[in-house]
This record gives sequence, C-alpha cells and structure tokens, in this order.
Amino acid sequence: MLPDLRGDEVAKTLSSGSTIRQLVEEAAAELRGAGVSDAVRQARDLLQIATRLESAFIFAHPEFSPDESEISSFRDLVSRRSAREPLQQIRGRQEFFGLEYKVTRDVMIPRPETELIVEEGISLLSGVANPSVCEVGTGSGCIIVSLLHGMPDAIGIGLEKSPDALAITLENAVSNGVVERLELRESDVFGALKQGESFDLIVSNPPYVPLEDVSSLQPEVRDFEPQMALTDGGDGLGIVEQIVNEAPAFLKAGGHLLLEIGFSQSPAVLRMFDPGIWSKSGAFADLQGIPRMIRASLSAS
Repeated sequence: MLPDLRGDEVAKTLSSGSTIRQLVEEAAAELRGAGVSDAVRQARDLLQIATRLESAFIFAHPEFSPDESEISSFRDLVSRRSAREPLQQIRGRQEFFGLEYKVTRDVMIPRPETELIVEEGISLLSGVANPSVCEVGTGSGCIIVSLLHGMPDAIGIGLEKSPDALAITLENAVSNGVVERLELRESDVFGALKQGESFDLIVSNPPYVPLEDVSSLQPEVRDFEPQMALTDGGDGLGIVEQIVNEAPAFLKAGGHLLLEIGFSQSPAVLRMFDPGIWSKSGAFADLQGIPRMIRASLSAS
C-alpha cells in the first residue's frame, strides 16, 4: 500500500540506506548480467513484492529508502530471479482470464495463449443447458476453473496425475468460487473416470514438448516447471494421441475436444482424428499466428 507520507516526509526518510533508484539500478544490472530480459521492469516488480509498495509510489518517489528488512528481502528476491526462478513463482500467483491463480513449482505457470481454450470452450457451450466439462491434467486449474467461472451453470471433473498439483487446483477452485461445482480426481489421463460418465467438453493442455527439445527451453521453464507437465518423455505426441483415442468414450454425442499443442504439431495431431468418429477437426492460431489449439467434435450419431 502507499505509505501515508507528504512530500517533505518522504524526503525525511532518506538516510544512509539505499534509495529506490539505487536498488532498482543495482538489481537491474544483476538481472541483466544473468540474462533476464526487461531487467528494469522486473527489478521494480521484485521491489514491489519485497516492500508491498504500490508501483505508482515506486515510480513517483525514487529517493525513498525502504527499511533494512525490506532491502534484505528484496536482495534475496533478486538473487532468486538471477538464478532464473520465474517471477510468477516468486510472486506466488499469476493472472489468467481475469482471475488470479496460485502458482508453485508443482504446476505450470498459466500462459496467455492457453486462454484460447477457455474462450473457445465458453463459446462452444453457450447454448448448452447445464454443461459438463472434464479437464485432463489440471495443473493449476486455470483452464477448468476459468471455464466454470465463466459458465455459472456448468459442472466439471478435473483429472490430474500429481497429488501436489491437484492440491493447487483445489486452492484455486476455492479462491475463485467454483469448488462446489468441481470434482477433482487423481488420475493418469482418463484412468479415474467411470464407465458411463460423459461430458459436453473435454479440454487439456497436455505435455507436448518433445524430450529432445527440453534442454533448449528457457531456464525458467526447463529448471523450474514440472517436467511431467512439459514432456511425455518421447516425441511430445504420446499423451496427445492417447487423449484423442480415448476421449470419444467420455464425450456426449456432438461433444467437443479442445487440446493445446506445440509449434508445428498441428498436421500430425489432425491426422490422429478418425473421420468415422469425429465429424470435424481443425487447428486454431494464437495471437502470434502459431497453430496452438486443436478443436474436434464427436459425430452426433
């Protein structure tokens, strides 16, 4: 929050301690040296976390000196970011589709391109009464929680192999007010679903990064996000293909499947859909023009 200080009182806070300007400059130099992009902005973000000062105050009062405990905390945060720990994990939260999500090293950090699945899912089910949704691999829960938040009459089941990730999903379902409409199950792909359970929509952001590409990922991703959520340990298409093959057993007639995929994977994934089972399938690009989401609909008959 903003300290309750007038201009003359701000000046009185100056001492032998470091000022905001000095702290940001020193931190930006350290971050830049560690290969962190947009170092000045990230230094200010870290200072805001450490001091709980509003960003407007940090910009307006560069000569203000935080207290020593805040400076110590800030320098610890800078060291963590210099080691390439993601800012979102340091902050402990990330905004997604207008909602706030807790993030830890147990889950993937929600990303803007994944919002495409939420937007398309809400659109597809806009005319369906009391729609049902299943997510394979909930992670933070950002997809299914956002879907349920955007469709107040919807219910969902979230499947997740990692118990630690499932706990984060639960926290985010509670904090975003959808927990009463979401059932969570520890599950490897569809393993925890029962015969006869079916849904209007199945969604997934599966581990699609080929194992051979993991070493070339940014350190923030490679070293700090769960590998089981990044790669299937093979060509990145193994779990994708399993979902495509097994989803029809759990979709209602005319139901939909939405999958996030990686760069250049759309031709291979589209070939997985049997035209005798699926009525239509297609790839949709993200804001950068990269085919990022596959949408397929089960035949109505």
